[in-house]
Amino acid sequence: MFSFVTSRSAKSAMPGFAAALAGWAGLLVVLATGGTALAEEAAAPVLDSGDTAWLLTSSALVMFMTPGLALFYSGLVRRKNVLSSCMHSFVALAVIGVQWMVIGYSLAFGEGNSWIGDFSHVFLVGIGPDSLSGTIPTYLFMWFQGMFAILTPALISGAIAERMKFSAYVLFLVLWATLVYDPVAHWVWGGGWIQKMGALDFAGGTVVHLSSGASALAMAMLLGKRLGYPNEPFIPHNLTLTLLGLAMLWVGWFGFNAGSALAANASACLAFTTTMIASAAAAFSWMMMEWMLHRKPSALGIASGSLAGLVVITPAAGFVTPTWSLVLGLSAGIICYYGIRIKTKLGFDDSLDVVGIHGVGGAWGAIGTGLFVTVGGEGLISGNPMQVWTQFVSVAVVGVYAFGVTYAIGYLLDKTIGLRVEEDEEVIGLDRELHGETGYSL
Repeated sequence: MFSFVTSRSAKSAMPGFAAALAGWAGLLVVLATGGTALAEEAAAPVLDSGDTAWLLTSSALVMFMTPGLALFYSGLVRRKNVLSSCMHSFVALAVIGVQWMVIGYSLAFGEGNSWIGDFSHVFLVGIGPDSLSGTIPTYLFMWFQGMFAILTPALISGAIAERMKFSAYVLFLVLWATLVYDPVAHWVWGGGWIQKMGALDFAGGTVVHLSSGASALAMAMLLGKRLGYPNEPFIPHNLTLTLLGLAMLWVGWFGFNAGSALAANASACLAFTTTMIASAAAAFSWMMMEWMLHRKPSALGIASGSLAGLVVITPAAGFVTPTWSLVLGLSAGIICYYGIRIKTKLGFDDSLDVVGIHGVGGAWGAIGTGLFVTVGGEGLISGNPMQVWTQFVSVAVVGVYAFGVTYAIGYLLDKTIGLRVEEDEEVIGLDRELHGETGYSL
């Protein structure tokens, strides 16, 4: 009786059991599909308001550096050229601000290939208010990078101060940004071959400083020396302006370096810390060099030293510990102190020491990153000597490319519209002759 009932119960239960299995299987499929969808949704970029707020602030800080550069440079030139020097920086804001929106961003950060971006984002096509780059709006990422593109060619103007035609300079800005800055930015930051090779550049040691320094050398060679240089004294007319400009640059550099983390995170805090340490250390070591060699520390020396430290720490800011940033900063003050004397040895007129500070400093910072990187990578001190070689290759290629293409651009402009102002214009001053105004009415 028991076995019969059991057997019958089993038979009658079979259809219900099969249905239950089918139901559970269907549920598992739904859950699996839904789980995949949820995983994909979780992996999609999500805007982070904290990161966005920090990058908005950083973008404004980096933009603030260009007017700071205008004051820094204008205090170093002679009184008759103060507005001309300021114009070099402010016109970069106008010209490159447009160039970056029209084509520069697309060439630098479009997908393209290992050598150059593409035209997919010309006039910002394909980017909308809801587009995201990581955790921040793409518009914000675009303009944060755009502020770097604006500042970089303005740095070059220090080498051509007091003798270049304004019309030639405006054309130079467009050509240089398109043919030098945009490709190099793509190589290093936009998925190009240098980035794939493993070179490290946290905030622009090669992209910004080395490229501008090498280009400054090319333009100084093409333009020739200022009238009377080096026999006549070329004394800065207003070091107070220079110090004020340096203060603006120093503050802005926290956005420049810490903002390059592209998030409000520990990497940004590290970059902020190393930036302050390196710039202070370089100002100190430069001051001590002057004190020991000339018995008098100068305000210009403090300004030059702190700028050198800011340049050298730029590629390393998020990759090295505070201790190694101190080493980089102290060495920056010494290396760049002697770096600005290259022009005397080689006989070219780098009016405001762009080559010695940005070129030499950018190269040393990139190599130093390969030596001391311990955060987000391994360098020589961590047992990876190949990182130094990778950094050296990036320095050599960017330096040679920037110098060569800049020389070609300058040569073309010289043979067409001319690079240099007339002698009488240079004697009278570019403020009055090129811009019809003067910096001081007293």
